[in-house]
Amino acid sequence: DGTSTFFAQIRDLYADIYIDTAKVNRLRVGQSKLPWGFEEMQSSGLRIPLDRSDAIDSGDSPNQRDLGVFYYWTPVDKQKLLKDLVDGGLKGSGNYGIFGFGVYNGQGGSELDENRSLHAVARLTWPFQLASGQAVEMSIQGYTGKEVVGGTAIYPLGQGPAITPAGVGYDGLRDQRIAGTFVWYPQPFGFQAEWNVGEGPGLNNAQTEVQVRALSGGYAMATYKLDTPRSGIFIPYARYQHYRGGYRSIANAPYGTHDEYSLGVEWQIRKELELVVEYGFVNGVSLVASTEPGTESYQNFKGQLLRSQLQINY
Repeated sequence: DGTSTFFAQIRDLYADIYIDTAKVNRLRVGQSKLPWGFEEMQSSGLRIPLDRSDAIDSGDSPNQRDLGVFYYWTPVDKQKLLKDLVDGGLKGSGNYGIFGFGVYNGQGGSELDENRSLHAVARLTWPFQLASGQAVEMSIQGYTGKEVVGGTAIYPLGQGPAITPAGVGYDGLRDQRIAGTFVWYPQPFGFQAEWNVGEGPGLNNAQTEVQVRALSGGYAMATYKLDTPRSGIFIPYARYQHYRGGYRSIANAPYGTHDEYSLGVEWQIRKELELVVEYGFVNGVSLVASTEPGTESYQNFKGQLLRSQLQINY
């Protein structure tokens, strides 16, 4: 919660209600991931880069989960294909339906709803295999709703007295996007790209009010899957991401541009253990609200960073 060293938090708590014995039609009721964005639905064990892209993730609820009711339609043959893409180590997303839609609070999992307006989301995806056995997936998804943005006091452009920007709280601001996805699964070469456009809450240029502003962005990533007989699986990757828009889940919904180039490699030492090392070049907007007089909040920064993650899957 930001103040405690140790805490517990519910991420997933839902029930799947199957309407037929073939499990083609089902309802998912409770707190779960949303059918929005391919890499958003991937767990950290399935996703290759360390982080999800800002462009797509900024449209999702915090922790990619929310409380809602969703309908998923998955034909039997597609159930098998979606399972094979995960079990075969091809970094699929799992079964979130060939078609899915639903309604949810919109404020994020484990968060109280701030208005009486639900978000609505829908997604259509089509995974298939070419005659060569190459797996491909294409998707389109979108959502709409009203987002209540939290606020905190800042010095607009680093000048004058500290104020909390107008437009925060109340009944919420219009929040809607549409996105496209293309995945060429790594067999052994892979390519993955997503792009979204829309509008949502964003701090104005004067830093005095949160308004509904245009947004756009996405990413493109190239991968290569190398299976070795004794040393596990190596997946080197290169990714570029771009986003221009607001960050609705951050207080005052900072608005700016984020560009990032990443080079990395995932080493699956064995099924239960993997190591990721990534080097990134970043030019983006800071999401930190300054409390120092004369210092402007949300300034752009440039940097480079080397990160690593050792993950145990169970």
